[in-house]
Amino acid sequence: MKKLVSVLSVFALVSIVLLAGACGADKSKTLIIGASPVPHMLILDFIKGDYEQKGFELEVKEFTDYVTPNTAVLDGSIHANFFQHIPYLEARREWDVLTSVLGVHIEPLGLYSVKHKTLEAIPDGATIAVPNDSTNGGRAYLLLQAKELIKLRAGAGLEASDLDVVENPHNYKFRSLEAAQLPRVLDDVDGACINGNYALEAGFNPMKDALIIEGSDSPYVNIVVVKRGFENDPRITALKETLFTPKVREFILNQWSDGSVVPVF
Repeated sequence: MKKLVSVLSVFALVSIVLLAGACGADKSKTLIIGASPVPHMLILDFIKGDYEQKGFELEVKEFTDYVTPNTAVLDGSIHANFFQHIPYLEARREWDVLTSVLGVHIEPLGLYSVKHKTLEAIPDGATIAVPNDSTNGGRAYLLLQAKELIKLRAGAGLEASDLDVVENPHNYKFRSLEAAQLPRVLDDVDGACINGNYALEAGFNPMKDALIIEGSDSPYVNIVVVKRGFENDPRITALKETLFTPKVREFILNQWSDGSVVPVF
């Protein structure tokens, strides 16, 4: 009986120590942030050491689509995300409780083709694939209009679609697909308007391989997003202080010296 009591006492003591250790883990020092692989995760991985020097820990979770990172912030499984621009964030009402806390860089969207080496080689009646979400789709149509390939109705705005095309001199046919899928369908279409991060992941050099590309004055700055009320959390303050440095700016400029990723600070 004494041995049983002794064993139970030891078990209880071990349980208390383990529980105390678990309770002592300070989760308020860890920022969990979701990000697209390129260039977002590369930038975050670069700053991890400096972030930790401020007394915090950065846990980065990879996302490869444009919906679940916002859902994850909404349900609390992550604190922040880094993959989108403001027009995309403002496109859905259920994301109204999310807000931008800092802008980091621009990834110019471009038109790519594996069938045609120049824009002039794309034939009349060609099929052009575009992102199927309203903001990036609109961005694609605005790019095509900026290069005088189509004309949109007045007031079409940032969410322009094929229904807003009023002049199409080359009789292009437009095919809407999920943004992440666009590099994979290049063999099946004449061209595709691809976001910079997905072009980079597919091995393209945007400034060399894109037939046409947005200029550096693009309004589509990639931002870090959190749920409203979390903007002034010390972990976010530390992230701003770690990101907005000459060291990080130099890293971005050197890593993407071709201008495919452009810092805004």
